[in-house]
Amino acid sequence: MQCVLLAAGYATRLYPLTENMPKALLKLGDKTILEMVTDKIDEVSDVENIYIVTNEKFYKQFEKWCESYKGPKKVKVINDHTTSNDSRLGAIGDLKYVIDTENINDEILVMASDNIFDFSLCNFVDMYRSKNADMICAHTIENKEDLHSMGVVELDGDGKVTSFEEKPKQPKSDLGVPPFYLYKRDTLPLIDEYLKEGNNPDAPGHFIPWLIGKNDVYAYVFDAVRIDIGTPESYYDACEKQKNGTLFNK
Repeated sequence: MQCVLLAAGYATRLYPLTENMPKALLKLGDKTILEMVTDKIDEVSDVENIYIVTNEKFYKQFEKWCESYKGPKKVKVINDHTTSNDSRLGAIGDLKYVIDTENINDEILVMASDNIFDFSLCNFVDMYRSKNADMICAHTIENKEDLHSMGVVELDGDGKVTSFEEKPKQPKSDLGVPPFYLYKRDTLPLIDEYLKEGNNPDAPGHFIPWLIGKNDVYAYVFDAVRIDIGTPESYYDACEKQKNGTLFNK
């Protein structure tokens, strides 16, 4: 299993914090957001390599961070060579770029690099193994307004995805989908097919509604805290909670 961390965005909503610093390398206490994510990945024995895909602007900063990484995985930073928000490849475009440039022919764990959480990725992988199918994560969203800005999923009694809508105006459930995905090796060519059809290359959730028309996709539903560091307010709030030891309190 390979892991791709998506870190090629320009985080303009977090300016000025991220004007010269990638969001994933902002610190929460004595750790970067990225380190908190890789700590979770390090627990998954199945993962061999971690590929961090970023852009021309932040490539060298991620390379420098890699020098301090002391985990058990092999980590490589991939430069997608984009230089601005207008020229970015998008999350799915970046995923295909990594698959192609690194000749990946393996099952793949895809994650955003700016979401921190306190559930075990090992449990996610265990369910993936038991279902032998592509897998997403989902959790109940308490603030219903937040459902308008994320993927929302419906499941059957076995956890199979029956519908998925990205940023719905009228959500069909209260299950939000964070940017954590597991794809089988046989699914990788479908990413290329999806993009060649002219579909949206941006948010990784756009791929799932298309995919469920071709493959069975299941959801690992977790009951834990997940924080998306997407605005200055969310970052400062996380910093304060980390300082107080309440970061993952419900």
